[in-house]
Amino acid sequence: MTKHETEIVADEKVPTIEIIREFDATPEQVYRAHVDPELYAQWVGPRSLTTRIIRWDARTGGEWAFANDRDGEEIASFYGSFHEVRPQERIVWTFTYEGQPDGVALETLTFEELDGGRTRLRILSVVQDFETRDGILASGMDVGVNEGYDKLDELLAKKA
Repeated sequence: MTKHETEIVADEKVPTIEIIREFDATPEQVYRAHVDPELYAQWVGPRSLTTRIIRWDARTGGEWAFANDRDGEEIASFYGSFHEVRPQERIVWTFTYEGQPDGVALETLTFEELDGGRTRLRILSVVQDFETRDGILASGMDVGVNEGYDKLDELLAKKA
């Protein structure tokens, strides 16, 4: 299994975060791991946490919520809405940390097919201001993103 690097880019002119990551799996497989709640719970976030799905309706107009637990204790929860769900192509959702309900991110995920049955995932996250964006970046989100995508690599390799 190839180790892929995750690129996290903060635009200096607009309050966005872009995450780019390649996977040794098809767009269909990577997409499914984002919309199937059982799969999503297995890979999202850092290794030190478990994810518990509270609500999950992965369709245009649907909603979602999950909590992160450590040693059986809830330490964070997140929620949002699915604004657009296009199989194997694109997901647009809101992403809100319950502890910062005014810091809603609008995220667009695209699944680009690459040669060899591989996928490039691009996530563009737009927030209301630079303070919110910089707070997200300073929160340690890179650890959760990197470890989560490493877990997704492992999950996809098992399913292959």
